[in-house]
Amino acid sequence: MRYLKNLAIAASLSLSLPLTASAQDALTYKDQQKLHDIAAAVQADRIEKDIEKLVSFGTRHTLSETESDTRGIGAARRWIYEEFKRISADCGGCLEVMYVSDIIEGETRIPEATEVKSVIAIQRGKTDPGRYVLMSGDIDSRVSDVMDYTSDAPGANDNASGVAGTLEAARVLSQYEFDGSIVYAALAGEEQGLFGGKILAEKAKQQKWRIHAVLNNDMIGNIEGINGVINNTTARIFAEGTRMDETDREATMRRFYGGEVDSPSRNVARYIDLMADRYIPNLDTMIVYRLDRFGRGGHHRPFNDLGYPGVRIMETNENYYRQHQDLRTENGIKYGDTIDGVDFDYAAKLTALNAVSLAGMAWAPEPPQNVDIEGAVQPSTTLKWDDVRGQDNLAGYKIYWRLTSEPQWQWSRFVGDVNEFTLENVVIDNYIFGVASVSKDGFESPVVFPGPAGEFSIDFEGEGDQ
Repeated sequence: MRYLKNLAIAASLSLSLPLTASAQDALTYKDQQKLHDIAAAVQADRIEKDIEKLVSFGTRHTLSETESDTRGIGAARRWIYEEFKRISADCGGCLEVMYVSDIIEGETRIPEATEVKSVIAIQRGKTDPGRYVLMSGDIDSRVSDVMDYTSDAPGANDNASGVAGTLEAARVLSQYEFDGSIVYAALAGEEQGLFGGKILAEKAKQQKWRIHAVLNNDMIGNIEGINGVINNTTARIFAEGTRMDETDREATMRRFYGGEVDSPSRNVARYIDLMADRYIPNLDTMIVYRLDRFGRGGHHRPFNDLGYPGVRIMETNENYYRQHQDLRTENGIKYGDTIDGVDFDYAAKLTALNAVSLAGMAWAPEPPQNVDIEGAVQPSTTLKWDDVRGQDNLAGYKIYWRLTSEPQWQWSRFVGDVNEFTLENVVIDNYIFGVASVSKDGFESPVVFPGPAGEFSIDFEGEGDQ
């Protein structure tokens, strides 16, 4: 899907007619060669080797062996930790590598006391290190019985592919410096109840991380659907609508002012869709207006639960014979999540999508805060917002708008380094509006919808965004 159909604006404040798509892009968007370079640097063969290594541990079940050096989740997470350390050594120690863990017990899928231990690597931003974007994959694997922690559970696509993609993104992006920080996370305990994500999300809130996007990668390597479709040119981005931390008052505001389809997660999804259109050849993304697949969940959800924007990136066509299955053959059908079901070029394509999205957001200024809008019973619409942090790299702001029935932004206008702007003869009743920050070299933040429904900041116990 095309994210933007920009509008050419005359020097006056009046609305002019739209140009062709190519002319609009030339006027309003600066192509970023660095993002093309990042996409091209992602290597399918390195992703293949990482998946092979993760599969070699036999099972990575959360309750599996932790002492062995060759089998179980303990060996897997230690290997991931050392791999992040090797990546850090190659960039002169640019990554802070650590375990993030807690003891979980008394849960349906973790009845006995178990350490759920994830591995993360933080690449600190040079000008705004307290602002974060995060990419994740899940370490653990399972078979048909979610409590079976001894049988072989290769978990090649679900979800060695997501961890391998996260490692590869770290290899590529660690060769650059960014204004904001990037977190690469291999999360544990997903199959047993999303515990690794819950632990890291709580840590982020306690430490007042300003997370502006969580990109959860869960199954990014399968192109052969159980429906018979074979397709390596599409991917899905799942994004929740209404914020989970919305108050009753904010729900009432949303009823009158809108925002049901403009949560920060939805606008992160639109941002990623833009990146696919411009930087990932032969890939079209489908934004799905749902938290996750029908009735199911993933590791972005714990971040959404605390108010952080987060989406799930994954393949379009799933194969349920390869998910959560004992290794076996029945009636001529091969069951099990084995490595022969992974398309490494496709996994590399989705990894590249993550990498350019993370880079674009980390090079951009933070999203505008306290965006407000007014214009009821008026012929024009006025938007206001606060200055963003790290203004040394700020060129100004861009206003976006679209018809209320359209899923993608249709028009935009760069308005400069101001905190208020009026779109003359653009009636507030007929459109949805938003504001993005723009860096001096042309990188843009995700678009922010006015009011609490679209706000990217988190209120840390009444202290405001830190």
